Amino acid sequence: MASTRADTREGGDTVGGIQKFEQRLESMISGAFARAFRSAVQPVEIAAALQRECDNNAQILSRERRLVPNAFHVELSITDLDRLAPYDTALADDLTGQLQEHADAQGYSFPGPISIEFEESGDLTTGRFRIRSRAQARVTGNATHTQVSRARAILEVNGTRQPLHPPGVVVGRGNDADLRINDPGVSRRHIEFRVAARTIGTREGVHIEVHDLGSTNGMLVNGQKMSRSIADDGTEVRIGNTTLTVRIVEERIDV
Repeated sequence: MASTRADTREGGDTVGGIQKFEQRLESMISGAFARAFRSAVQPVEIAAALQRECDNNAQILSRERRLVPNAFHVELSITDLDRLAPYDTALADDLTGQLQEHADAQGYSFPGPISIEFEESGDLTTGRFRIRSRAQARVTGNATHTQVSRARAILEVNGTRQPLHPPGVVVGRGNDADLRINDPGVSRRHIEFRVAARTIGTREGVHIEVHDLGSTNGMLVNGQKMSRSIADDGTEVRIGNTTLTVRIVEERIDV
């Protein structure tokens, strides 16, 4: 999902929201944006493009619910990125609030928290920008930081780290799953990672298998559709729009 700088003329509701957003920016930093961005990317253009990114990529899930992206990367030229640097945190916060207001007005749902990041792109000239977006589901587990740090194997998913302890972990969208992912393409109980301790020579580690639990959409293991598979370090398991990566940490046993 991506968009580039374009005409910012929208419908009445959108224009009203953008104007309020621009007024908040001016009030927040006393017009510093206007001076810094006079001949470069205007923050109001980024705000309008983020709204269009949601509008253009809304997925109808039900009569009342439309899912839109929640993770956004704003690519800028090095010149624009340098000009933005003193304000990027404040701008991201205000863009997030403005985007939430737009979603509320349009009846959109985000699969997880909104994140907006600014990045350099060498192929863009001053005054041009590009937006990449994706739906990144909220991940909920019950593990503590200590459990993660002591685990011999973990799952990396959407910026989180979840421990893989024997006998295993059920992953799904339902409340009865051990690891819950708010992804409409994920079944209530989608897959299970089955974990067993093992010792090889002087190393203690784990054996991991991943099993599909009769899900609606199945799973891909390293890009191949499977119903079960052994999972090694680096194995990627995709369910719905979410990818889970297995990381194994083997600990040496003192002898």
